[in-house]
Amino acid sequence: MKPTYNRIAGDSVERVEALSDGIFAVAMTLLVLDLHVPARATIHSEEQLWVALRAMLPQIVTCLMSFLTLSIFWTGQQAQLSRFAHTNRHLSWIQLAFLFFVTLLPFSTLLLAEYIEYRTALVLYWANIFLLGGVLLVSWKYASRAGLVTQGTPAEVGKAIERRIVVAQSLYAFGALLCIFDTWASIGFIVLVQLNFAIAPRLGFLSRF
Repeated sequence: MKPTYNRIAGDSVERVEALSDGIFAVAMTLLVLDLHVPARATIHSEEQLWVALRAMLPQIVTCLMSFLTLSIFWTGQQAQLSRFAHTNRHLSWIQLAFLFFVTLLPFSTLLLAEYIEYRTALVLYWANIFLLGGVLLVSWKYASRAGLVTQGTPAEVGKAIERRIVVAQSLYAFGALLCIFDTWASIGFIVLVQLNFAIAPRLGFLSRF
């Protein structure tokens, strides 16, 4: 039987990885480019400089939070890609959808930085994170059903990947709900969750996830 285009398109894991690395690199760089040094013409003393830097605190905090967000999701995506024997057209498009939401994160970050006191900005930022996690979960589930995961991969690996995504998204959702009381409380909780996943894998009850 002659192969059809849909059966041979998008079957390279390496190409997905290359595109992913490039998009993540650009998104991470855009986060920093949104930080602007206070205008020299408006600064005439140390005190004025400190006041200007304090005014930049929302931008700095959201930049840090989003860099952690992208780092965690890059790691999560790589955990999947490294276990794919190959991809297919459908899985490639799922990965492209994931990367689309990666490209939106600099925008949702800037929106949150500019309107950090508004719940709408926080909820939209959380929605960006939710969509990233949701598509990543769909990616693994589809790859598992379609037989695209490398043979011999223990079932525990798949369970660990899915559990990690579900637990993280649950914690992010709880963090988003805290904006009912204060958006800074939401941001603080989300950053703490991210730091646990990023730099403390052997500490606390979350380490098992």
